[in-house]
Amino acid sequence: MRRYVIGVLSILLAIPIGAAETGPSQPILGFSDAAARIEREWETKFQAIPKPDNLREYMKRLSARPHHVGSPYDKDNAEWILAKFKDWGLDAHLETFDVLFPTPKERLVEMLEPTRFVAKLAEPTVPGDPTSSQHDEQLPTYNAYSLDGDVTAPLVYVNYGIPEDYEQLERLGISVKGAIVIARYGSSWRGIKPKVAAEHGAVGCLIYSDPRDDGYFEGDVFPEGAWRPRDGAQRGSVMDMALYPGDPLTPGVGATKDAKRLELKEVKTLTKIPVLPISYGDAQPLLAALQGPVAPEKWRGALPITYHLGRGPAKVHLRVKANWDIKPINDVIVRIPGALYPDEWIVRGNHHDAWVNGAEDPVSAMAVELEEARALGALLQQGWRPKRTIIYCAWDGEEEGLLGSTEWAEAHAGELARHAVAYINTDANGRGFLSSSGSHTLEKLVNGVAKDVVDPEKNISVWKRSQLHSIADADSPEKREEVRKRADWRIPALGSGSDYTVFIDHLGVASLNLYFGGEDGGGIYHSIYDDFYWYTHFSDRDFVYGRALAQTVGLTVMRLADAELLPFDFTDFADTVRKYAEELKNLHKKEREDILERNRQLDEDVFTATADPRKISFPPPREAVPPFLDFAPLDNAVEAVALKAEKYSKTLDKARDYGMDKLDSAAVQRVNALLLESERKLTLPEGLPLRPWFKHQIYAPGLYTGYAVKTLPGAREAIEQKKWPEAESEIARVAKVLEGEAQLIDSAADELGKAMR
Repeated sequence: MRRYVIGVLSILLAIPIGAAETGPSQPILGFSDAAARIEREWETKFQAIPKPDNLREYMKRLSARPHHVGSPYDKDNAEWILAKFKDWGLDAHLETFDVLFPTPKERLVEMLEPTRFVAKLAEPTVPGDPTSSQHDEQLPTYNAYSLDGDVTAPLVYVNYGIPEDYEQLERLGISVKGAIVIARYGSSWRGIKPKVAAEHGAVGCLIYSDPRDDGYFEGDVFPEGAWRPRDGAQRGSVMDMALYPGDPLTPGVGATKDAKRLELKEVKTLTKIPVLPISYGDAQPLLAALQGPVAPEKWRGALPITYHLGRGPAKVHLRVKANWDIKPINDVIVRIPGALYPDEWIVRGNHHDAWVNGAEDPVSAMAVELEEARALGALLQQGWRPKRTIIYCAWDGEEEGLLGSTEWAEAHAGELARHAVAYINTDANGRGFLSSSGSHTLEKLVNGVAKDVVDPEKNISVWKRSQLHSIADADSPEKREEVRKRADWRIPALGSGSDYTVFIDHLGVASLNLYFGGEDGGGIYHSIYDDFYWYTHFSDRDFVYGRALAQTVGLTVMRLADAELLPFDFTDFADTVRKYAEELKNLHKKEREDILERNRQLDEDVFTATADPRKISFPPPREAVPPFLDFAPLDNAVEAVALKAEKYSKTLDKARDYGMDKLDSAAVQRVNALLLESERKLTLPEGLPLRPWFKHQIYAPGLYTGYAVKTLPGAREAIEQKKWPEAESEIARVAKVLEGEAQLIDSAADELGKAMR
């Protein structure tokens, strides 16, 4: 405990930043020297305002009771957040949408053979944890948007239940057709598991938390430790968000009262089979009753049993029925008008709803957003005025399927297309290293901010601490060397899983997602134990990393809002897109090599059988060898982006030497108008194959990953699915998109050049 107190004091003494990588005289991307000096003065004041004690009090209040969508405390929290924003002198209001939100009416999991067992499907009160006893207000363990069903069938264990696992089962001669599958959480988003199971003929799905992944194998279980106890279970949505997130009844439009809604039978994002989550306490008797082949080594969890695959002799009865209700959700929206460019918007958001009490997810970061807003309100009282409009959002309904952010953005899609510069997201926060992911045009911006925030425990910049961690964690000498030498961190691309999805994937708004973590692992995700007691014992106990996140996100928002020239950079983007193109070519090469090798092995088997008649059988047919694909359009487009990015970078250097404050303001505004459009250029109106809602052609969640990103997704998934004509056309299509981006960058460089004349 003592080291956290010392960490807080060291930060307070370090402002202005003594351990940061840059200092007051250093340039800031997008600012003239004079403007940078003023900006740093305001940023120093901003960084001194957030207080860990405030973050603690916000969390204690917001997580005091369960606050899922439609609950009294969820509405109460929204109104409390609204009142806080207004208390700080900010212009705030509620926006309400009406969404489909099913809640459980009947839940049953029972084993009928070879012995009878009835699952508890309940999380017990933990002595000493005061909010774990609020059972009357807690949503029970269930998966939202599961199809209703009542099925009885033999059980099959399918490991993580991802496509590769079913390929392994097929090789072992095990079918799930007509069976109920049991899969463990992990390796993909939960909604993928019933989706793939249904595609292979299963009639029901159970998802359990294995102690190897987030239970006693990892550490002491709650309340002695941070990890999931025997009867803990993970709630969660299983909506097929790879098709579209948000209200299932109103795809593509805001779920306002007068919105046209689909009939329930028309909705494509519900599961095709019933599904329920269970604890590892409930899973153990089911798994122990399975026979058949022993599971492959990598499939074995940490339960004290031998893991068998089945099928049977365990026979399970699964029943799921829901109340299919329309519920209101309440987004809290704050607007800080821009003094010079009010029609350019910086949007920042975090959700306030939770599955239960939600101290970590989402209150740890919702509290941060509140403290940022309080700090900005204080700066406004001192005379600061952002150049651009800042919009702070507290979303509702994120847990069920990104409902609040998606419906708000769809309702305001036209305005956002014209005005949104960037979206900055948080979702949860812990203790450890700064993690940032998002649009690579913002990579240089977030690197610069991270060099100006001090880590509360190490008294070095959060940039340096994360760099050192990446060096230590690198899995090859080449990666380690790149981390050492590259001027900027590589930030990962965004897929889905939080409120940035509608902004980047659907609307083409450059986006970032930020949080601290890595030193506070635990197994209470989406359980009743994600509460104030757990967080203050096992995560950011003194809220010093909450303060660091407020500083990091706040500085990011301020730099976007105050820059004379929008702080977009294309050199990191070009470098990363080149890497994605190489990965795509290597994926195709590997597909060819693997099929050629399998066909060679078949030929050997046939030759052996011919030599020995006793071995004659009917070998599987040879696979068609993938054709060579024409990557030339993509290579040319990537090269064009790199050349134009270099041109823009050199022009920007000249502008700095010329004097950013001397640039022609009208020309600078023309450049900014182009930069605002740069992420939009990476989208297409028709979207991706089979899922037109996802319009971004460089980043998207995978059809079979759910959350994890697929880069150059149209071409990549066509190659993975061996759709060779589609792969050829998708390569050409993404190349055309990149050519358009190169032209935009070229135009921005030309306009910036004119600003110096």
